[in-house]
Amino acid sequence: MSEAKIWGIHGGATGDADPLFLQHNVVAIGWAEMGDPGKLKADREAFKAAVIAAYPGIKPGAIPNYAGQVFRFVHEMKIGDLVVYPSKRDRHVHIARVQGEYRYDPTVSREYPNQRSVKWLCDVPRTNFSQGALYEIGSAMSFFQVRNYADEFRQAVEGNVTPPPIIHDETVAPVDLEETGQDQIAKLISAKFKGHGLARLVGAILKAQGYTIYLSPAGPDSGIDILAGAGKLGFDKPSLCVQVKSGDTPVESRTLNELRGAMQSVNASEGLFVSWGGFKPTVYKQALPTFFSVRLWTQKELLENLFSSYDRLDEDLKAELPLKRIWTVATEEEE
Repeated sequence: MSEAKIWGIHGGATGDADPLFLQHNVVAIGWAEMGDPGKLKADREAFKAAVIAAYPGIKPGAIPNYAGQVFRFVHEMKIGDLVVYPSKRDRHVHIARVQGEYRYDPTVSREYPNQRSVKWLCDVPRTNFSQGALYEIGSAMSFFQVRNYADEFRQAVEGNVTPPPIIHDETVAPVDLEETGQDQIAKLISAKFKGHGLARLVGAILKAQGYTIYLSPAGPDSGIDILAGAGKLGFDKPSLCVQVKSGDTPVESRTLNELRGAMQSVNASEGLFVSWGGFKPTVYKQALPTFFSVRLWTQKELLENLFSSYDRLDEDLKAELPLKRIWTVATEEEE
């Protein structure tokens, strides 16, 4: 029996398909204008003809690209195969096993009607994969086969993933400079700011944003890593109570309750929960009623705030985390 194939899939340029994938236990692709490709003759020429009919004026080079991706999703992906989904929302790599045959279902999502049911097996921070593996799943295509680093993702399913050394892999060309840069920065933060160090980094970001901060010393903190207040002495509003978790696993709902208790104990008007490993879905549901008093930062939000505040960070911290801004030409993304 041949080994199950591993496929890579993206959820849109901004991760708009993320809720569909992770909450409905499916993977899906677009090309909705083609109608139901399951009704087409099972050969690539028929799929190319359907692409031409659905997208008049399409560039000739894109025709086999589009047709090939849809054909593979409908006919080549099999039950039992693995699917690797790098989420842009939580910056984790989610891996699933295919459980269902191809189906066309625009009632669930008009933008992503071509679907397969899956069972999600694990989600792993991007920092735990080699740069070559991240390059491969950063393909410019929406759906593709993972070949060169397939074993690394199989090991992740088995729980055998350890953070790789920070090296530049020249065997695979990067396809997304922004994503590649963020991966390298995240790896550097994981290496240099673990444990209490991540709270120190968050404190530096808040200070650069205009807060006066108190950083708890390393060790037990009673649920309070940072206190931050507006104004010179920190007496103005808003006043923040901040909890920081540097682990790689998503935190659970009870930790949000601990933050709320800590907010009350110091009379803080707002709370900020920073979790490098992200949050369980139940945490987001629990936090929604307190939208105007509690904010959640995953790795994604932490990086966004780091980039926007970097120029105002203390020089000592910038020396620990040396970054530079680069500009490049933005190309039109093809699905």
